[in-house]
Amino acid sequence: MMNFKLSLTGISRLNIKSATALSEILAKNTTKISVLNVENYYTGYNEPQLLHAIVCIIKSQEQLRELRLIGEENPTEFHAIISALESQKESLEEVTLAYCDFNVEFKVLMNCKNLKTLRIKYCNNVRILETCLNTLEIKNSQIYTSSIVHILEKSGTLLQRLKLESDVGTICEESLLLRTLKSFCPNITYLNISCILFSTQFQDLICNLQKLQFLTLQDISGILAEELEEKEELKMQVMQLAKILPLTLQYLDLRYSGLSSYIDILLNNCYAPLKNLLINHLDDNKTTQALIKFCIRKRTLNYVGIYIDTDDHIKKEVEVYVKLVPSHRITVYC
Repeated sequence: MMNFKLSLTGISRLNIKSATALSEILAKNTTKISVLNVENYYTGYNEPQLLHAIVCIIKSQEQLRELRLIGEENPTEFHAIISALESQKESLEEVTLAYCDFNVEFKVLMNCKNLKTLRIKYCNNVRILETCLNTLEIKNSQIYTSSIVHILEKSGTLLQRLKLESDVGTICEESLLLRTLKSFCPNITYLNISCILFSTQFQDLICNLQKLQFLTLQDISGILAEELEEKEELKMQVMQLAKILPLTLQYLDLRYSGLSSYIDILLNNCYAPLKNLLINHLDDNKTTQALIKFCIRKRTLNYVGIYIDTDDHIKKEVEVYVKLVPSHRITVYC
């Protein structure tokens, strides 16, 4: 039997009656929904019929595999919608939660035996969760390591894909984060991290991730500029990073890293067999020649993703060795 996706979006104060009627029909007649998407959920939901219908939809499914709950104004009450996931603890594999304030109801996720992927965006009280994961994505204005360290420790060697994105520009208790990842999560194959200090501890982590295939670094240069006053010292840091990149690494995204001025140094010292490289631009001879030499030396690079249009002359010269494409075409997401 075919499985279906159901999206309950735009459930607002204006169309609550229609949404309730539809939800009641679905709860009674549809059992093959595999993906449920509830958007614009807010604390002020005061329609018992609608809330009951959503709960019934969840409970009546044979195998609900994915839930997306997008809040409005960070709701704090969920009226048994989250608790209803207990009925899907054998089938639920992926959960996305955005703009919500977690409460004890969310502990039901710890009972979901096959939950592999958890995406949390702009949510509060994350520390209430303790679950073992394959994929973890956290995005917030500021990331507090103490809120997620227990998830990292519990996931341990099972964690393979990790994205940590901070809007403000800092990851609090960064040393604890790096230490935890190095000690508990050596099997990460995908790492997307922002606002991390270019420290010896960070380089030790990268060196320890011997199965790493995809690496995205964001917003490093601002921190570097504060910590490393001498350009020569910064060049040495980039050189060291290039040399310790795991030999399993196939994908490197530096578009938003702030390292555009040092791409040549990285490529000249990189031993990883990169297949895809994403950078901001390719507009100077130094970077162009380093890229060509890397292609000749490694013979692995298939695509270079460019964020900014490249001069036709440079493009013609480089494409003898590697294909230049718009970055979005080869971007790999968590």
